[in-house]
This record gives sequence, structure tokens and C-alpha cells, in this order.
Amino acid sequence: MARIRSTLVAATALVAGVVPAAVAAAAPAAAVTAGTEVPRAEAPGTAVQVGGPLVVRLGEGAPVTTRFTVTLPASVTGRLTAGLVLGNLPGPVAGGDGLPGAECSVNGGAYRDCGWNYDTPEYPDSYDDGYVLSLPPTEAARTLTFDVRIDPTDPAPVGTHTGVLEMKDASGTVVATGAAAVNFVRGTPEAYLRPTVHARDEDGVLWQYESTADPARPFKPRTRVGGGWNVYTAMVKAGATNAAGDGALLARDKGGVLWYYEGSGDPARPFKPRVRVGGGWNAYTSISSGGRGLIARDRDGVLWHYAFESLNPTRPLYPRTRVGGGWNTYNLISRIGYDVVARDSAGVLWSYAPKSPEEPAGNDPFKPRVRVGGGWNTYDRVTGTGDVDGWSESDGIARDKAGHLWLYKDTPTAARRQIGHGWNIYTTIV
Repeated sequence: MARIRSTLVAATALVAGVVPAAVAAAAPAAAVTAGTEVPRAEAPGTAVQVGGPLVVRLGEGAPVTTRFTVTLPASVTGRLTAGLVLGNLPGPVAGGDGLPGAECSVNGGAYRDCGWNYDTPEYPDSYDDGYVLSLPPTEAARTLTFDVRIDPTDPAPVGTHTGVLEMKDASGTVVATGAAAVNFVRGTPEAYLRPTVHARDEDGVLWQYESTADPARPFKPRTRVGGGWNVYTAMVKAGATNAAGDGALLARDKGGVLWYYEGSGDPARPFKPRVRVGGGWNAYTSISSGGRGLIARDRDGVLWHYAFESLNPTRPLYPRTRVGGGWNTYNLISRIGYDVVARDSAGVLWSYAPKSPEEPAGNDPFKPRVRVGGGWNTYDRVTGTGDVDGWSESDGIARDKAGHLWLYKDTPTAARRQIGHGWNIYTTIV
């Protein structure tokens, strides 16, 4: 009853414009703020990735673009920064190496480079988590659009990377946010990453097979390089040739002269006119690539190594160094992946892995041999290539006596896979 009277007194005093001090001290805080609404934090705006996750097919192709539409609360004003935050990306290094190049545009304006987590005078990165694509800063508006254009020819981590697009005001408060995702998938590698295989037919015509990186269809239809190649008794690649017209070929004629065909940079005419390297190459019963150069076995079974001199096309080989004797035990010497392979008379294949640059090579560029397995007498041609059907490093192909072509991925111990037939029309394959 006393409590009710106190309340009535307070109400009367308020009407009169006076509140006794004793009553005011006793009144609950709620009574003082009765009818006043407590301010609530305003919800941030929204960012919507138009069309859903962006799919970037790495390799050949034009840049692809994703658009974000941002709706801001009416109370947001001033200059804002923005960042596309994606998870599961590698931490950045200087200049953003190892992450895809990107250009960004705001509100349909000109595109400008945007970088992964590095500061610019205009936009110091405020996210500091190593995975942010800094978008152009802009003045607040009710609706904003951001376009992000990604270059598929740059390296990027394969897979789907999810995150958010965030906008922040000058105090660092998030004023808009929304889900974002980019899916990097392997497409068709650029021409310089796709090797070419060359094959000479019985008429001496050399044909070129350009790889596609498609396991279901590893080669494009063959194209004619030219005739007259039956003057050569041995042919070997000086490194891998590719669909951009790079790489080189070495060929020995019937008189024992070695000729060098430098890549032209023109895939339609892949080789420049030949250059004479030197004579006396009939001393060798086998010539192949391996050990970061050319290897040749003489009639006594001694293997010699010629390192490639890539900076001097008029003299493509350094002077030879002796690897060792006893190589007459093999009836085939070639390469699969980075390993030199050699087949003995029983059909057993042996692999010689190259020594790493840190290992003292001396005159021998190879580690001790390792047994791969038997049954390799089924093949009459074995040769190394670049990556024929995908995005690995260096493959090998082998033709059996029925003309079927088989692929060995990266290493001679890989499970073989058939990639062609009818290849017995060729007298040599390199």
C-alpha cells in the first residue's frame, strides 16, 4: 500500500513539474525511462553474388567475371572499403604470386588491378588474414555493384573456395556482407604447357600430334610438318616440344652428321631450318634424351652424356662426359617421365632416376638403377613426352607391336592406359 502511494505522489509531482528528491531516489530506473526505446544496432546490408559461385576453368581462355550486388542501410555514409574473403587459399607471398590475377570494377567503372592482401596507398588492407582480394573503395550508396574479373591463365588452387564479400566503414565496422564462392577447375592448359608428339611415316613425312589434356581424347588430329625426314637414322627431342611451337629436335643423318632443329614459335611451322651440330655420330648405337641432356651409347657399350646448352642454339650441346660402361646389355634406352629407362634382353625394364641438383653428380647424372618389371618386349617404341593428358609433369608413351599406343603417367611404374591405335604406320615416334 505504501508503494502505491509513493507512485501516486511521483505522478502528481510530475504533473506539477516537480519531483521530490526523496521520491526520485526511491523510484525504479524503469519508471524514469518509461516509454523510451533502447537503441538497437542496425543490421548490416546484404551482398549477393549474381548467378551463384563463379567457375574458373584454368588454362586457355578469356577472363571470367562474377558480379556482386550490395544493398546498404540508408544510414551508412562516407567512404567504404570492400574485400572478397575466400578460405582455403594459400597464404600470400610478395606480389600475390601463386594466386590468380584479378581486376575489379565498381559501379560499372573502369577495371583496375586488385591484389590479394597487400596494401595500396588508396586502400590499406584492413582484413589481415591472408586470403582477401582487395576491391576498389567507393562512396556509400543505397545500391552498389562490384565486378571481379579473374584471369584463368594464372596459377590458382584447384577446388571450391567459399567465403564472404564484406564492406566496412572508416571505423572498420562491417556494413554489408554476403556469401561468395569461386571454384577453380582444370581446363585446357595453355599451348606452351601442352606437348607435341612427332611421328615419321614410311614415306619420310613427319607428322605432329598436339595434345589436348583431355584423357578421353589426348591428341588433336595430326598435322603435316614436312617430307624428307627419312634421311635420318635417329631422332630425339632436345627437351619437350609443345603446341606453341617451342622446343627442339636433334636428328642424325645416314652419314653420321647430327642436325639441330630449333623451335620456331609457330605451331603451324614448328621448326626453324636445321643447323649442323657436327659429324661422327655414327659411333653411337643408341641416342636418346635423359639426365637433363642427351645420352648416347657407343659400340663398346659406354654411355656418354651431352648436357643441353639452351642459351646457344648454334651449339646446343656441351662436350660429352662419360657415364659408364656395360650398357650393351640393353636393347632399348629411352625415357619415361624424368627417368631414363633401359630394357634388357629378357624384357625387364630398369629405371635410372636423375640425381637432384643438390647431389654430387660427377660424371654420372643417375642414381643406381631400379627394376621396373618384366614384359616390356611387347613394345618396339618407348619415348618420353611432356604431359599428354592433363596437368602433371612429364609422361612416357610406348607402342606395342600391334600398333596400340600406351600412356605411362609421370613414371615407368604407373599403370598404363591405351591412348591410340594404328600407330604402326610410323617408323619412329619422338
